[in-house]
Amino acid sequence: MRTPTRPESGRIHVLVVEDDDTIGRHLETGLRGNGYAPAWSRTGAGALAEAARTPYDVLLLDLGLPDMDGLDVARALRARFPELLIVILTARTDDIDVIAGLDAGADDYLVKPFSLTVLLARLRAHLRRRSLGAEPQEPIPLGDVVIDLTARRCTLRGREIALRPKEFELLAVLARHVGEAVSRETLMAEVWDENWFGSTKTLDVTMAGLRRRLTDAEQRPQAVAQPYRLPRITTLRGHGYRLERGAARGFE
Repeated sequence: MRTPTRPESGRIHVLVVEDDDTIGRHLETGLRGNGYAPAWSRTGAGALAEAARTPYDVLLLDLGLPDMDGLDVARALRARFPELLIVILTARTDDIDVIAGLDAGADDYLVKPFSLTVLLARLRAHLRRRSLGAEPQEPIPLGDVVIDLTARRCTLRGREIALRPKEFELLAVLARHVGEAVSRETLMAEVWDENWFGSTKTLDVTMAGLRRRLTDAEQRPQAVAQPYRLPRITTLRGHGYRLERGAARGFE
């Protein structure tokens, strides 16, 4: 997570992007009252400009903005700030809309109307996991892939694989239980929130992204002749997933 450079350096800085005055004011007041340092933008363009000026830890993003689609804002800020925690606030409830938001780089989403209490609980859970992830831990070797939990880096023969935050956390949980069956419920609790009320499509989209990035990394030109030894992520129908450490390649 980036360290804020503004005077309130000890607080978590949150950028709220919401064109509804009532919701925006409620979020700004509630966040400040709970120890956060919020800023509020009513447009996508304003949010992009504000994020370029000031480092933020969290983005709370409405999708229905007056000047541009919130998904475009999410993609732009995810590309520039890989460690930014992005939570989408949306009235769109269809799975396809939720999947689009997560695929654009969001870490979480809340469907309107939502309570401030639930939002604050989600933020605490996400930030706590990131804080725990910063404690020194031994790297985990998985064939030619190495997961550095302390640096939050995944490398293939020394070359970094760019993973989104939740993709990295998902891989890290599977790696801690390498060779074991890990249930969908366990993954949702450890990577997202033990009190998650949303669709488990979140897990499916994140897993698809993780697999795609590992596959893309394998297909790059190789520095040496021998094939890569990649971990295998096996889908366990009706239960969850299992990650294998050995030389097997591909996914099931």
